[in-house]
Amino acid sequence: MTTIGGKKREKIDRLAELAARDEERGVSLWQDAFRRLRRNPAAIIGAVILTVFVLVALIGPFLVPYGPTDTMGIREGVIKPGVIPGSSSEHWFGYDHQGRDVFSRMIVGARQTLLVGVVATLIGLAVGVLIGGVAGAAAGLGGRWGRWVDSTLMRFIDMLLALPSLLLAVSIAALLGPSLTTVMIAVGMVSVPVFARLLRGSMIAQSNSDYVLAATSLGVRKSKIALAHVLPNSLAPVIVQATLTLATAIIEAAALSFLGLGNPDSATPEWGVMLADAQQYLGIRPELAIYPAVAIIITALGFTLLGESMREALDPKLRK
Repeated sequence: MTTIGGKKREKIDRLAELAARDEERGVSLWQDAFRRLRRNPAAIIGAVILTVFVLVALIGPFLVPYGPTDTMGIREGVIKPGVIPGSSSEHWFGYDHQGRDVFSRMIVGARQTLLVGVVATLIGLAVGVLIGGVAGAAAGLGGRWGRWVDSTLMRFIDMLLALPSLLLAVSIAALLGPSLTTVMIAVGMVSVPVFARLLRGSMIAQSNSDYVLAATSLGVRKSKIALAHVLPNSLAPVIVQATLTLATAIIEAAALSFLGLGNPDSATPEWGVMLADAQQYLGIRPELAIYPAVAIIITALGFTLLGESMREALDPKLRK
């Protein structure tokens, strides 16, 4: 456990250093990063995947040929014991075990998957920024009392980091009971330690900057320095991490739904729930599991490619 937590802390602290670097050649950090992203094939591929995913999630539900809960296959008599029809010209992905159009459910399920990923990331970001901001400001500007506050908060964060993320998410979801809201909260809480430690390290690095010394010499209150100067300049690595967290949030949400801790209403299309429902019919129609699994993998890959490209673009060691 200690080794796992230590490796996580090292990676997070390394990323936190990115926000403490000065701008070079009169070009801002974000402008230089954007130029690098435009020349990075991985970033372009990731951006294309995410653009398609977001468009499908936002517009797709209005364009689907059939209702995601319409059991037309049963009405038409094509669903029989041991028989689930496959793809056809009218139903591109065929039917599921309840006679519903799989293609329509995949399209509508993209919105649910995006909603879960975004809300879970925002929960983790909000709580993590709150804890990390307090700890970073206390450690960098709070003196002896601030170091005590920072130490107390970080020991709690280190305990969370020492736990495997999926185990922590399953534990929280089991306590709260199966629901879509539970999945969002559980997955969001898993990312809290990452955001908290990342922001804290970035703020401590920024606290040693010349502009903080100048503001302190002019008598500016430390609370104002922390909120108006140090915090805004410390958010770059946190934003990058949020992009990467979206990928893991989608995968972990699907895992919780697969384990039966997600939305108990299987009529609501969501890729993780569809994957869980399909395991009973792998011998009859394995495509029912392949479609949502491939969609989850490609979407997570898009977020990962873009997030890693942003991290590399913001890395001072790679800026020439």
